[in-house]
Amino acid sequence: MVGVLYVALPHKAQNRMLLVASYVFYGAWDWRFLSLILASTIVDYLVALQLESETLQQRRKVLLGLSLGTNLGILGIFKYLGFFADSFQALLLGIGYAADPVTLSIVLPVGISFYTFQTLGYSIDVYRRDIRPEPDFLNFALFVAFFPQLVAGPIERAKNLLPNIQQPRSLSWEAFRRGAVLCLLGLIKKVVIADGISPYVDSVFASSSPTQLDVVLAVWFFAIQIYCDFSGYTDIARGVAKALGFNLMRNFAQPYFAANPQEFWQRWHISLSTWLRDYLYFSLGGSHGTKRRTSTNLMATMVLGGLWHGAAWNFLAWGGYQGLILIIHRSFIGRKRGSGEGMKRNIFGWLLRVLRIAVFFQVVCYGWLLFRAESFAQIADMTGRIFGLVETSGGTSIAMPNFASLLGIGLLLIWDLAVERAGNVRFYRTWPLAARVTLYAGMIYFFAFGGATTSSAFIYFAF
Repeated sequence: MVGVLYVALPHKAQNRMLLVASYVFYGAWDWRFLSLILASTIVDYLVALQLESETLQQRRKVLLGLSLGTNLGILGIFKYLGFFADSFQALLLGIGYAADPVTLSIVLPVGISFYTFQTLGYSIDVYRRDIRPEPDFLNFALFVAFFPQLVAGPIERAKNLLPNIQQPRSLSWEAFRRGAVLCLLGLIKKVVIADGISPYVDSVFASSSPTQLDVVLAVWFFAIQIYCDFSGYTDIARGVAKALGFNLMRNFAQPYFAANPQEFWQRWHISLSTWLRDYLYFSLGGSHGTKRRTSTNLMATMVLGGLWHGAAWNFLAWGGYQGLILIIHRSFIGRKRGSGEGMKRNIFGWLLRVLRIAVFFQVVCYGWLLFRAESFAQIADMTGRIFGLVETSGGTSIAMPNFASLLGIGLLLIWDLAVERAGNVRFYRTWPLAARVTLYAGMIYFFAFGGATTSSAFIYFAF
């Protein structure tokens, strides 16, 4: 229905229809939380208009504070209040003070971290005078609530998405075809691979006595699961948007081909990593100052990035771990530019890079253990099993993922290698027509017949 109306309507009516569709899309989960999106939209729209006309710097800071306070206040109440209340109660119990239990049954609105950071970025950009405010309230409301990326990103910048909203968009068969390929790729990642290996990962993390091999495989498989789950959603979002004439930013660039932590964050969740860099790390001072100050800024940025993912101590630990490896890399290696994608190397260069990637992948995977574990006790237990400090039997005790998901991992590796080597996600664009048709048909067949029998919600819906 949305597609039919979209084709038939003129530009302005398209935007209004997309806004209604976006609110219906989000409201289908829980219509009550539309009020939060609307509140954030109204506050940031009005604040931006005042920031544009205000000349006194002190008043501009107050206005920006209003935007920050509103958005972070909403985020804090719905995402973190219960966590901090429970943690404070546990702290009091730890020192021998029995406090009355505090129970907060607050439902976490889906995607709240994504649209909150998107609107905050807009207010900060207007405050810095990097962009001018959007005068049309309904256009701005669409920027906040655009349905393909509303609940799990990418976290779009106003300078990228607003021009797509303001200007008439041309529809073409080429854009539709490219969007369809992205959607197919995303569905294969999610339905075939992520959902196919999820039961094995869940079983290992639920087991009280997994073997060493089970733990190692489960951590590797979770690394693949979270990548396919999250990047799969991004591919679908970008594909739908592209078919409608919008260009959303690329959010993943073969992150497991990174050879160091800096490169990893140039490839993983790019919209969040660049948001944290531009609005938090640089605001703290970035790399200007002493090495200790730079390390402090890096650690603070990554710990808050971990907290962005959820109100739990393991997310804070994961963020601290990411900050630590970034600091170690920067201290011993220094800062390097470029992600390495699409670079030309000789055979020795490729062999050396493969070795570095293989080693760093293990570093990344241990971080995913911190991310996935349900308690510090489980982290300690699984760490002990990985390094042989806990005695276990050999082999695996839990059934492995299905064949289709394992085949999908292999095919995805080939796909990502092709993208990595070409430096272009459309590496197949120069293929003969027959080869491209075969590729599309193969993707459709694999999605239709390789999908897991059970499905689950996208992991990042919870963030």
